[in-house]
Amino acid sequence: MTLLDDLRWRGLYADCTDLEALTARLARGPITLYCGFDPTGDSLHVGHLVPQLTLRRFQMAGHHPITLAGGATGMIGDPGGKSAERNLLSREQLAHNLSRIEVQLRRLLDFESADNPARLVNNADWTAPVSFLDFLRDVGKHFSLQSMLAKDSVRTRLESESGISYTEFSYQLLQANDFRHLRQALDCELQIGGTEQWGNLTAGTDLIRKTLGQAAWGMTFPLITKADGTKFGKTEGGAVWLDPQRTSVYRFYQFFIRTEDSMVGSYLRKFTLLTRDAIEELEAKHAANPGARDAHQALAREITTLVHGATACADAQRASELMFGGGLDGISEALFADVVGEVPTSDLPKAKLEGAGTPLTELLVHAGLAPSKGQARKDIEGGGISLNTVRVTEIGRAVGVGDLLFGQYILLRKGKRTYAVVRVVA
Repeated sequence: MTLLDDLRWRGLYADCTDLEALTARLARGPITLYCGFDPTGDSLHVGHLVPQLTLRRFQMAGHHPITLAGGATGMIGDPGGKSAERNLLSREQLAHNLSRIEVQLRRLLDFESADNPARLVNNADWTAPVSFLDFLRDVGKHFSLQSMLAKDSVRTRLESESGISYTEFSYQLLQANDFRHLRQALDCELQIGGTEQWGNLTAGTDLIRKTLGQAAWGMTFPLITKADGTKFGKTEGGAVWLDPQRTSVYRFYQFFIRTEDSMVGSYLRKFTLLTRDAIEELEAKHAANPGARDAHQALAREITTLVHGATACADAQRASELMFGGGLDGISEALFADVVGEVPTSDLPKAKLEGAGTPLTELLVHAGLAPSKGQARKDIEGGGISLNTVRVTEIGRAVGVGDLLFGQYILLRKGKRTYAVVRVVA
């Protein structure tokens, strides 16, 4: 199976400016390709994984990937996929963001390969020195107003209530010039991007043809969505970030563990580097026994290891096991704090636990695991209550300071998976 065949099987191919010619070119040997992103924040999010991992797939097949940071275009803002104008960032903000993101990119791409190392470039390096008049003369003259207005990203914004500024209208010229520069300086023949980038990609191939007289291609992959058709990578708390300071490794792992059953096969294809045979085996296991969640665990394990490393993934798996009835052995305070953020948590004055302590029945009512002390007693008698993962059968059990985890928490469980945390405050 060729690389393009694999991309189609994974659902990572949408369109190409000239598929037949690109197929023939790839058959002749390695190609240099790039994908860009604007460092509008100090972290990539899971929505960035598809383009960066697609570059990785090309790299694994022997091609030469370039990831382009938009130090220049990030100051303008791409209108594609946006309903309103972006906030403009300063050069200092963009430089800071890029320094943070570079660490994440080095996990997703191999920058140390002896044969075809990935490269990171910044379009500010060749854009900033060019004057406005030179840009209009050397780039702008090759684009008709009609073709620029016909781009979907522009037309959609023109029809919106907010409209589009001249600044964002010019974005496609900057991206086209990026492709031309890379074609000339680094022999880059292919640009990849999401379907919303089609207009920018074709602008680049047209500019290369007109100014350099050379071949170049643009290829897109589909927008990744959830089962209900909404945008992938969003939760109630916002975007799922690759920076563990913004989205903990545990929450990152849980995001993929909680993938809808109908989407787990699709996400295994798109977000992991597993082989086709391995993925199809997992899909078969999922079809035969969805409750075992083998496919979900493989998805979360593979992508968490890729983004955060094997050790961090193992910690996240350990915390996940805790939520399914596992013990506390090996759980660090930081990891436990991540778990606390995932379950209902209530505060209790420390004085309540001093001396003789507080009856467990009262604590269960306080935590919301029982509607009354009478029901709490029945739950204890039935063997359905655990304190710090240990089943309690003594109705008169009191909870004191000595039961605190990390000097601050009490972990309660009702049944197999209904948790609550009591956090002790001064």
